Amino acid sequence: MAKKSTEKNISAENKSVNTSSIVSKVWAFCNTLRDDGVGYGDYLEQLTYLLFLKMADEYTHPPHNRKMPIPAAYNWQTLTNKTGDELEVHYNHLLRELAKEKGILGQIFTKSQNKITDPAKLYKLIALINAEQWVLMGVKDKGDIYEGLLEKNAEDTKSGAGQYFTPRPLIKAMVECLRPEPLKTIADPACGTGGFFLAAYDWMTDNLSLDKGQKQFLKYNTFFGNEIVASTRRLALMNMFLHNIGDIDSEQVMISPNDSLISAPETRYDYILANPPFGKKSSMTFTNEEGEQEKEDLTYNRQDFWVTTSNKQLNFVQHIKSMLKTTGLAAVVLPDNVLFEGGAGETIRKKLLETTDLHTILRLPTGIFYANGVKANVLFFDGKPASKDPWTKEVWVYDYRTNVHHTLKKNPLKLEDLSDFITCYNPLNRHKRKETFSETNPEGRWRKFSYDEVVARDKTNLDITWLKDKSLADLDNLPDPDELAEDIVENLEAGLESFRAIISSLAAKKA
Repeated sequence: MAKKSTEKNISAENKSVNTSSIVSKVWAFCNTLRDDGVGYGDYLEQLTYLLFLKMADEYTHPPHNRKMPIPAAYNWQTLTNKTGDELEVHYNHLLRELAKEKGILGQIFTKSQNKITDPAKLYKLIALINAEQWVLMGVKDKGDIYEGLLEKNAEDTKSGAGQYFTPRPLIKAMVECLRPEPLKTIADPACGTGGFFLAAYDWMTDNLSLDKGQKQFLKYNTFFGNEIVASTRRLALMNMFLHNIGDIDSEQVMISPNDSLISAPETRYDYILANPPFGKKSSMTFTNEEGEQEKEDLTYNRQDFWVTTSNKQLNFVQHIKSMLKTTGLAAVVLPDNVLFEGGAGETIRKKLLETTDLHTILRLPTGIFYANGVKANVLFFDGKPASKDPWTKEVWVYDYRTNVHHTLKKNPLKLEDLSDFITCYNPLNRHKRKETFSETNPEGRWRKFSYDEVVARDKTNLDITWLKDKSLADLDNLPDPDELAEDIVENLEAGLESFRAIISSLAAKKA
């Protein structure tokens, strides 16, 4: 028995070493290509195309023996027996042809382009991928490799990919608060690279004992998303597939390329986890008569919306409410302006308080998002049936912003940073909560406000804080100079974004 246990441990160690070796190779080659001007995003795309084809090929062999929808002229084997210019020409042709296919295959290759202009390096990347059996590799191992690349891509400010990447510790905390149940649906109307889906999947597989039917439902029928950016949608589909969500040969695509705001949802969902785009204006780009690119504000005229506005964030709030079942739960990351903006913003906040149970707001610190200068919050609300009386009775606020300093490099957000919030949220029974704020403890970060107190605030302002900012009052507790500098840069960038929005709005009115 001891011998078997020892052999098992050695096998696990060897597997871990092998996975680490693969991760090192993947990263090393990425850095090699960066010297040729191929960024993380471009590398990720090429890796996605090639990994998809290699894994599809592996599924055609024993013990799987599955028939794949990839035409024989463009399968993995056609890439492994070519070199030089012949390989480059074939690869370019393969990308164009596979983009015409249906289902997940077509979505993975939509608008695909070869960004590796050196055929010798393309050959080396194909050889690197060909050397491994990816289907046999653990789901977590494959997922970790890909998630690591996604995070590196988000860190790369030149690519601008940070706007599609929500910090994973924040996502995990949101999922832990909602505790999704099996045989229920989860949606994200602006899903980016699929982070919320993966966290929900991991939480359910790690914390719940699922039977065969529940596992099938989780794999094929749980997740539904929208992502209008083709390259981001491709990454999300591959990310989900590597995490064992969906199937490589499926014609059913879990992530739609359609703009989710265009029309009322045909289906309602049990859970909505989302971080909608931070930009305030919905717009479309077109070419004018002079051949110049112009942007025009988009206003969505939907009968199911409470108010018509071109503010994208406010439209997403209305849309998410319309997607939610009357028994559903939502957790949504939203910027500060949604909490205090007048006009349409005030109307939407009042309606949200009346028609849902908006029970929790988590105030987030700056320095945790890859998009600079973002001040955001997480709103937790439950769907409810129609009622003449407001559903929200009290709003609990956790202030994790005041006197909190995070930076992406030196002090990034970790899941344990939000453990106190999760404890206060009390996911197992949120109706049994205890404030940490009191007259004797004015520094408590967890405080409740009645519905009447909230609606009595000017414009039903939900941007609520009570803690004193100690950063200037207490010189001994000042953060490091580099952290202060980063805070100043973020605040300046946030201010510039606001000014740009004003200028854009004034220009649109003149036109």
